[in-house]
Amino acid sequence: MVYDIIIIGAGPAGMTAAIYARRAAKSVLVLEALNYGGQILNTPDIENYPARAHISGYDFSTTLYEQAKELGAQFIFEKAVGIKDGNGKKTVVTAKNSYEAKAVILATGSANRKLGIIDEEKLLGKGVSYCATCDGNFYRQKVVAVVGGGNTAIEDALYLSNLAKKVYLIHRRDSFRGEETGVNRLIAKDNVEFIFNSNVTRLIYDKRLSAIEVTNKIDGSVKTLEINGLFVAVGRVPENQNFAELIKLNDAGYVQAGEDCHTSCAGIFAAGDNRTKALRQLVTAAADGAMAATEAVKYINNNCARPKNRKED
Repeated sequence: MVYDIIIIGAGPAGMTAAIYARRAAKSVLVLEALNYGGQILNTPDIENYPARAHISGYDFSTTLYEQAKELGAQFIFEKAVGIKDGNGKKTVVTAKNSYEAKAVILATGSANRKLGIIDEEKLLGKGVSYCATCDGNFYRQKVVAVVGGGNTAIEDALYLSNLAKKVYLIHRRDSFRGEETGVNRLIAKDNVEFIFNSNVTRLIYDKRLSAIEVTNKIDGSVKTLEINGLFVAVGRVPENQNFAELIKLNDAGYVQAGEDCHTSCAGIFAAGDNRTKALRQLVTAAADGAMAATEAVKYINNNCARPKNRKED
């Protein structure tokens, strides 16, 4: 079967694209490596989506998934590892299968950025985590630290402050990049302590994490914090490398695509956090999904309407 559109990634951008494509009566396959929802799935409370003052990331993602399925989008949970372009079709390759389509939308999102210090991956699940809402419950009345300065780090610190006895929020700069509303909520918390201009430089452990060393960037001083858990929220890395041979990426690995979501390869579009853009938020991911699907539908309709070349009699 040749699908009209294959969407790689079932986050908000990908699932919104599926909804718009199905409403345009196009056949849609959504390929997802893990679970639907993407990064927003683990957000405990979404407060900045228009017309929804409060909704959990799980409820938002599930509603979006059910809406796309109800409209007839097909979901297969396999990781796409490459795309081939030829003979007027795109072939999306996974570890198990290959699928053909007239157009492809890349909505691969991004993965957790690591701190890059010794034994970080070794301690994953043993005191190191990248998801406060997933693992925070294990640290009730314990001491934890969050590393980062964006919205995710602030949200994680707020969430953990309601569970843990003490929360350190460590940031390499002297001010936060996240929304001021969240920062003000943290300031009002008695069990949250800010550590600015500092990096986590060493993990101390026996079988589990027991402490971290934090180095001040200004004066070089080092202090040891005894903690039970370290939550890393230092940003995301776009997951585009599997497609780098076919489409242009910038130096940071993001797909070079404008607001129309067109990539350097005709018939391939990019939507959401994996493309170059000024603002990466839930609402812009949804907007990208709508735009990418609309442009993909135009691409398919124009190609189908174009008369085929024929030899002169």
